[in-house]
Amino acid sequence: MGKTKTNIPVKLVCGMLYREEKDGAAASGCLRRRFGPVDFESASVPFTQTGYYQKEMGSGLRRKFFSFRKLIAADSLSGIKLITNRIETALSADGRRKVNLDPGYLDLARLVLASTKDFSHRIYISRGIYAEITLLYDRCGTFRPLEWTYPDYRSSCYLSIFERIRSIYYRQISAGGRK
Repeated sequence: MGKTKTNIPVKLVCGMLYREEKDGAAASGCLRRRFGPVDFESASVPFTQTGYYQKEMGSGLRRKFFSFRKLIAADSLSGIKLITNRIETALSADGRRKVNLDPGYLDLARLVLASTKDFSHRIYISRGIYAEITLLYDRCGTFRPLEWTYPDYRSSCYLSIFERIRSIYYRQISAGGRK
């Protein structure tokens, strides 16, 4: 029989879709107040891979990623997704979201994203939330997408962002979880 052990903390990341800068800034402020200081914020990049959000949020959407200095327990992801859902609702107008927040975590081996939607490759984690491994870190030292990975998360731009965040995380855990 295997023995259980405590997992090392993981790096909280959050993707943000938005159209208006003021809405992105409001969401960024909410995230920082709730999850603490950010140690990485990506440049804003056009979100052009799908029109899925266009009806609700409009055209000209942009994506930005954040990672947070404080490491988290992997099993806190469902609670974090519920918090980001509340932030989305608080910033909505006329029943339409102005931001879409996609929290997840990164460790040395993978990027995991949270979702409220079930599908064959997602695992129920708790409280109506599912998790999926979106990217794997391979033996060649790069992230690689999986069959179900969203098109934007396959892009070299996003892969580069997650490589940078992984480097920050590696330095953190090498220093014993400190900054």
